[in-house]
Amino acid sequence: MQQQEKKDFRQNLNPDDKGQKKGPKFSIYWVYAIIAIVLIGYNLLNLGSPEAAATNSLEFEQQMLAKGDVTKIALVDNNSKKTVRVYIIPDSASKPFYADKFKKSTIDPKKIAQSGNPLFEFGVKDWKSFDDELKDFYAAQKAAGHEITPVPKIAVPNEGEWQGPAANIIITLLMLVGIWILMMRKMGGQGGAGGPGGIFNIGKSRAQLFEKGTKVNINFGDVAGLDEAKVEVMEIVDFLKNPKKYTALGGKIPKGALLVGPPGTGKTLLAKAVAGEAQVPFFSMSGSEFVEMFVGVGASRVRDLFKQAREKAPCIIFIDEIDAIGRARGKNVMMSNDERENTLNQLLVEMDGFAGDAGIIILAATNRPDVLDSALLRPGRFDRQITIDKPDVKGREAILKVHLVPIKVSEKLDLHKLAEQTPGFAGADLANVCNEAALIAARKNKDAVDMSDFQDAIDRVIGGLEKKNKIIAPHEKEVIAYHEAGHAVCGWFLEHAYPLLKVTIVPRGTAALGYAQYTPKEQYLYDIEQLTDQICMTLGGRAAEEIFFGKISTGASNDLQQISKIAYSMVTVYGMNNKIGNVSFYDPTQENTFTKPFSEETGKMIDEEVRKIIEQAYIRTKNLLTERKSEVEKLAKELLAKEVLHKSDVEELIGKRPYEEKRILDVKEEEATEAPKTNQEGAISEGVPPFDSDVKLPL
Repeated sequence: MQQQEKKDFRQNLNPDDKGQKKGPKFSIYWVYAIIAIVLIGYNLLNLGSPEAAATNSLEFEQQMLAKGDVTKIALVDNNSKKTVRVYIIPDSASKPFYADKFKKSTIDPKKIAQSGNPLFEFGVKDWKSFDDELKDFYAAQKAAGHEITPVPKIAVPNEGEWQGPAANIIITLLMLVGIWILMMRKMGGQGGAGGPGGIFNIGKSRAQLFEKGTKVNINFGDVAGLDEAKVEVMEIVDFLKNPKKYTALGGKIPKGALLVGPPGTGKTLLAKAVAGEAQVPFFSMSGSEFVEMFVGVGASRVRDLFKQAREKAPCIIFIDEIDAIGRARGKNVMMSNDERENTLNQLLVEMDGFAGDAGIIILAATNRPDVLDSALLRPGRFDRQITIDKPDVKGREAILKVHLVPIKVSEKLDLHKLAEQTPGFAGADLANVCNEAALIAARKNKDAVDMSDFQDAIDRVIGGLEKKNKIIAPHEKEVIAYHEAGHAVCGWFLEHAYPLLKVTIVPRGTAALGYAQYTPKEQYLYDIEQLTDQICMTLGGRAAEEIFFGKISTGASNDLQQISKIAYSMVTVYGMNNKIGNVSFYDPTQENTFTKPFSEETGKMIDEEVRKIIEQAYIRTKNLLTERKSEVEKLAKELLAKEVLHKSDVEELIGKRPYEEKRILDVKEEEATEAPKTNQEGAISEGVPPFDSDVKLPL
């Protein structure tokens, strides 16, 4: 269907085009290339005749002709100069006479004679008298009994004056001029050196312009899970379409909107939808395209971009990854970047300078708002900051519906369950999961993609490629099984731990020898008990190794990284320690990069309190696993037999989770209330989360 549409579109552009393949188009550059090849071949490859050595008529008669060394002569008459070219027999060219003639040069006379080129030349004043001398010489030789055949005469008339070093210099200069013209045309694009993208237009903006009526395949219907952000952006688009609706009440359109969010959440996609929906010119450019190796290019491109925008106003300018030029200006001279700062200064002036620009709205996207300059974020420039977070369950379900449109899925697919099994996944991650599931189903020769394919795709995205052929020693496999069983049992019997979804000892990725997958609860606030239970659950693998084998392994390296992150966040960020107090040392702007915001004594105290939190959690975990030793052994042995255990398998082995009914009641209560989500005061900062939202515990 799409191919037919493309064919119809081409035929609409050119009715005479019936789909036949056309030959290569003729270009003037082919002529330039042929001329350059001929000149280079003539001058550099030395395809012309080598220069002959100078001699005189006496040497020609006595040393060459008399001894029978001449094979032929060529008579060259250029009107102004008459020259005789002498060709020598190749075997005779090795005689001492000829060798002495060429001893000061690197030329081998025998090779020249073998190539058929003249070896000597000399000038004559009167051609008729020279011809008479040759006749007399032939007669004298014949009278002496040495009759020889007369040498044939080959006339080369009007050879021209393009010979010698002067001609080569002129041809070489012409060749260099031609190459320079070609280079300038190449650097200047199709319009010459002054054309688009040329060396003389390096300061011009490279923004891609989508004019009114330009067909863009993405609209707001393709953007799912970003309802609040779409409302904000649609208001800007509506203002450009109906400005009187807002100006009648005295309102002013915001100068700019900054799209902020983690990678893959759909910031650029939302901007593409704006380009598809807005009936105004849309300029799209990346922040890195302002920066060039030449000084002053960035500021020049900013000026040119806004100059074009003023001509097209009302319009929208979109700058992707604006942190490339909008980074905070350095207070330290050694850390500053003059070129980037000049570009930023010009952008600040253009956005809200002395001369205001009416009808120009700037959209920008970044996942690093903490590094942007404060002058860029003030009202009057980027008036609005539209936060695009990772989607919740409902958002993920809506995003999956969009990505599953071109995929043939099974009728039994539970979309809500699939959304629950992908916590912390951004829109790009969900698109990747859908694509991976389709590829897995095709590999298995299925007619439709079912739930098992999506679960395999989720495992691949989280843990990496499955490596069943990886050779693992039996005793190592046993350690891995007990390690994962320890995680599973701790998560099963701790109230605030995440519900277990699946546990496996199949190696994945580069380092994961096994992992336990959970379904985290969607929440914004965490208390000390919840974080402590998460630490205990994460330490379950290390504790199980020590209980059942009496020693520990390196398999808990990832676990230790996670618990260290949680414990340090509790002490230094969230003020959850009595000894340190209600103090936060977290610096979101990262201004104190080289200095710590606390003393050495406080630093030692922080380390001691973190170790105390982890040690208490480890003792608690060991006590729990000691009490549930039989459950750990059951899960470990079953893992060794099946390699993969799902939630239903765990329920059959050790019973239902004690807190499962309470969790189901809480979920139903939340769904019944459906309270609107707001940015609550004291919510966890995005830069330092207490733990990864998609907790996975690979060995």
